[in-house]
Amino acid sequence: MTGKPRIAVCPGSYDPITNGHVDVITRTAMLFDEVVVAVVGHSRKTNALFSLEERLEFIKVATAHLDGVRAESFDTLVVDFATAVGATAIVKGLRAISDFEYEFEMNQLNRAQAPQIESLYIMASPENSFISSSGVKELATFGGNLDSYVHELVARRLQEELRR
Repeated sequence: MTGKPRIAVCPGSYDPITNGHVDVITRTAMLFDEVVVAVVGHSRKTNALFSLEERLEFIKVATAHLDGVRAESFDTLVVDFATAVGATAIVKGLRAISDFEYEFEMNQLNRAQAPQIESLYIMASPENSFISSSGVKELATFGGNLDSYVHELVARRLQEELRR
């Protein structure tokens, strides 16, 4: 490899990581030399079910088959985190029009803060287009089968946590 490695950041709360997330991360890894799965530590948007440490571990296990992928936490603007790790792109998955509307707004804000960081969007694969962390948590709450939505470690921990 010559020159600087191409680094992308895939940010999110990952509470928990789903097979839809893994699909986007896998496809991103085919386009970049390194992928940093950036796990937000604190956010107004979410009260995480799992600790930051456990979410990072879930990602490590779910992406162990991928070269050049690592998970890190952040508590700053995502563009500041991307700059700090040397990324040139923020990559997000899109499932539906509602995702697009939110991400369009975030893109404009991020671009104003750091125009050198590109925002790229990967359309969800059809088999993952309906999977969300909140939907998986809802399924787990009522004893639904999680096998095709999350890694087996995540499924087990969801069932343990939501039985309390």
